[in-house]
Amino acid sequence: MNTEFFEALALLEKEKGIPMGYLLEKIKNAIAVAIKRDSEGGAEDNIVEIDPENGRFYVAFRKTVVEEVGDPANEILLEQAQRIDPKAALGSIVEIPMETKRFGRIAAQAAKHVIRQGIREGERELLLQEYQSREQDIVTATVLRTDERRGNVTLEIGKSEAVLPKSEQIPGESFRDGQKVRVYVVEVTVGEKGPRLMISRTHPGLVKRLFEMQVPEIYDGTVEIKSIAREAGSRTKLAVWSKDENVDAQGACIGPKGARVEEIVDELGGEKIDVVRYSDDPEEFIAEALSPAGVLGVEIESLEGKSCRAVVPDQQLSLAIGNKGQNARLAARLTGWKIDIRPESGM
Repeated sequence: MNTEFFEALALLEKEKGIPMGYLLEKIKNAIAVAIKRDSEGGAEDNIVEIDPENGRFYVAFRKTVVEEVGDPANEILLEQAQRIDPKAALGSIVEIPMETKRFGRIAAQAAKHVIRQGIREGERELLLQEYQSREQDIVTATVLRTDERRGNVTLEIGKSEAVLPKSEQIPGESFRDGQKVRVYVVEVTVGEKGPRLMISRTHPGLVKRLFEMQVPEIYDGTVEIKSIAREAGSRTKLAVWSKDENVDAQGACIGPKGARVEEIVDELGGEKIDVVRYSDDPEEFIAEALSPAGVLGVEIESLEGKSCRAVVPDQQLSLAIGNKGQNARLAARLTGWKIDIRPESGM
């Protein structure tokens, strides 16, 4: 029976990825709890040893040797104790080996329940570790179904499911069952039913990770993404900087003939991406951030309040501001500065 038991644990380890040591610890605890509940024993102090190498179980009560028993669960008479251990004396502790057959029905059920629970907890723990390793990363998921009324999409990620809410989908995109889709893991939380993934297609982190995956210079640390501002489905601005003066950060991200950035644009359904050069000089950085508009000059109005005035050619005013103020809004978020855009003639 013991051989079959250990073989079953080895199979669980192989199929579910739960370490045998983790399961054995849970089982030992389950047996200890069962002993305390056992009507035949009920000893508070007990020992449980499981040796997978030799396929051996050892379960025993520990009782104190006394002249008169007041607590049968934890005390034993000297005469009885000496039958088990001839060296037993008053006040000493004797170990009483117990056959697993002595487990009553309630104890066995309790142990079985806790063992099952331990297996479930082990699976959850492994799943949690797996998910946490992908936090703030991109995962490829499979579309299972779409809630036509709410617009939420249920995705299969690994061995579990996650919901991509309508609010976290790129405006205008649609999904079909079985489709592979990349999502950004914003956060991993632990609920009553196990780990829960908060996923998104609109988070700026999705664009950041796509560039890290697509651009070797970012991956190896030569080029750094300093900041990112995004309005999903419409436009993203990315500020990049190179540690190596011989490497053009902007050119590395755009790629030969725009190939690298184009692949990311396709992944995001045509979302426009502006890659701009980061600078420690706020005036230079703000001017870059307002691209594709050309900026004639930037005047810092308040360092403390981080506000400035940018002057652009008259014919580029609408380009600097952008459709419904989008370009100016993204530039402000990218730089962290309040930008007042003025035409050249107005100055």
